[in-house]
Amino acid sequence: MKDHIVAEIRRTRDEHAAQFNYDVDTISADLRRSEAERDWPRASFGPRRIEKPVPPTAPHPSTAAK
Repeated sequence: MKDHIVAEIRRTRDEHAAQFNYDVDTISADLRRSEAERDWPRASFGPRRIEKPVPPTAPHPSTAAK
C-alpha cells in the first residue's frame, strides 16, 4: 500500500535535489539560505550537563541473600 503523502514528500525532495544536480553541499547551502531568509521562531536548546549516576549505598532488598 502506497502512502500518497510520503510519495509527495519524496517527489518534492527529488525535484529539489535535481535542481542542484544532487550535490549534497549545494542542497545544504540552499536549505540554510532558505531558513535564514524566513523570520520564523526557532527553538534553541543549549547543551545539557549529564550527571553521573549515584551508586547505591545498600543492596536492593530483592537482591539480598536469603
